[in-house]
Amino acid sequence: MNAYLLSVLLGIVEGVTEFLPVSSTAHLRISEALLHLSGLAPDLTMSSGYWKMYSIVIQLGAICCLPVYFWGRITKFLSTFPRGERGDRTVLTHPLGLTMIAFVVTAIPAFLLTKVIGKHLESIPIMGWSLLIGGIVMWIVDAMHAKSEAAGPGAAGTRIHTWKMESMSLAQAVWIGACQILSAVFPGTSRSMSTIAAGQLAGMSRASALEFSFFLSMPTMAAATVYTLLKSLMGKGENPIGVSSIDTHGWIVLLIGFVVSFIVAYGSVAWFMAWVRKRGFTPFAIYRIVIGILVLAFAAQLAA
Repeated sequence: MNAYLLSVLLGIVEGVTEFLPVSSTAHLRISEALLHLSGLAPDLTMSSGYWKMYSIVIQLGAICCLPVYFWGRITKFLSTFPRGERGDRTVLTHPLGLTMIAFVVTAIPAFLLTKVIGKHLESIPIMGWSLLIGGIVMWIVDAMHAKSEAAGPGAAGTRIHTWKMESMSLAQAVWIGACQILSAVFPGTSRSMSTIAAGQLAGMSRASALEFSFFLSMPTMAAATVYTLLKSLMGKGENPIGVSSIDTHGWIVLLIGFVVSFIVAYGSVAWFMAWVRKRGFTPFAIYRIVIGILVLAFAAQLAA
């Protein structure tokens, strides 16, 4: 298969799955195995330095769509910082402050656990179990809040007390940041799934938990991908690849993956926001469970 076509396919996989609660890391790893990339394009294998960098680049493409999509919300938050629209917020409790606090809560432990994360990153069994268990957790949590979502704001006995991101508390942000660490340590958990489920457990509505998940992903994913990319390009870390070793063909493959991932991710975010407001997360939970079982079966077959 042509390397350019492979880049398009992988860019689509990354763009579709990066912000859905189904784990883009697991889907890229599964795609590599199903497409037999080791035979089709040796440079695009999980064990190669180029693959490491390629996967980071297309992830960066997906990340870049978020500031574009949420530009209106970002400018609104910037204009009301730090007091907020109602004048009842502080630097620590403004949505932008809460986002950065959750980011710090995640970033420090994740950085300290870098070696553990690297060890687990390519493990298909861990991805399978993470997909399966995460799907079950997401299904249960969403079902617990279904009646409250249907009742809406102001209903008696509701589990939800935060309907908008602007009303979040410091405790909720810290809790969500802590839960996001799971997605860093166990590939297949999904950063989106861990933050959304954590938000719901903390009393947030589907829409507010999802929006905060997107905002938190901007600094979290940008920091992780840029840091890893710079290390790779500078010839440091695991599977390093220097800039000088990439030819014109390699740069074109990277550019295609970046652009495709950006475009597809933008459409995926827009669709996901509209879907969740009306239907919830249950279909994604079921999908995770099914895929998790299939991945575990595939891992068992490889080990046989």
